[in-house]
Amino acid sequence: MTSAPSSVQLFFLYDSHCPWSYAATPLINEISNAYPEITLHLWHNAFFSSLNEADTHVTKQEITEVERIANINFSTEYMQTIEHSRNSTLAANIMTWAQLKNPSLALPLLNAIQEAHFNHGLNIESQADLEAIISELKLSPPAKVFKNEALTKDALELIQEVFSLQDIIGTQAIPALLLAIDEELILLNHNFYLTEPKAIIDAVQLELDQYNN
Repeated sequence: MTSAPSSVQLFFLYDSHCPWSYAATPLINEISNAYPEITLHLWHNAFFSSLNEADTHVTKQEITEVERIANINFSTEYMQTIEHSRNSTLAANIMTWAQLKNPSLALPLLNAIQEAHFNHGLNIESQADLEAIISELKLSPPAKVFKNEALTKDALELIQEVFSLQDIIGTQAIPALLLAIDEELILLNHNFYLTEPKAIIDAVQLELDQYNN
């Protein structure tokens, strides 16, 4: 039986269109299922947006590496879009809204967005790409979250929180999983668990046991 004190929080720094983040999301699912009492923060850093001046393409080499290390396969539909630039602005906007207004549905929403993008090849760059997901989850997001050309004020403010947290841990790499127990911040090495997501539970419990002792 897993247990955690009420002061424990889990931060997931990610981009919905990042293949490495997609590979790491099953770890978040496992932790959330095992420790429903842990407060979950899904912080979209909008790496694939106009906020970042870097190349917003994902390369076939990167996909091959993710498949090799995480032992997953990307769909034909997704691979057919691989030469297109990524734009996660809209996804960042709606994920930030969900995190702030409907946190219990934020993780199901992230899973659904990644399913649509990586399995069905949807770019998630228009309201139409999200209609089925919104209907299934019974969400009622405001019109402002459907912007694809600019991040909302809430998304920008949350990204500043991401940057601050990245300064603390000394890396801007995504994805990043951080366990916060009171004032202690622990960076979990997600790479160890990509092929066996359930194993992350033992790592989390070890950190909790060490803190309690």
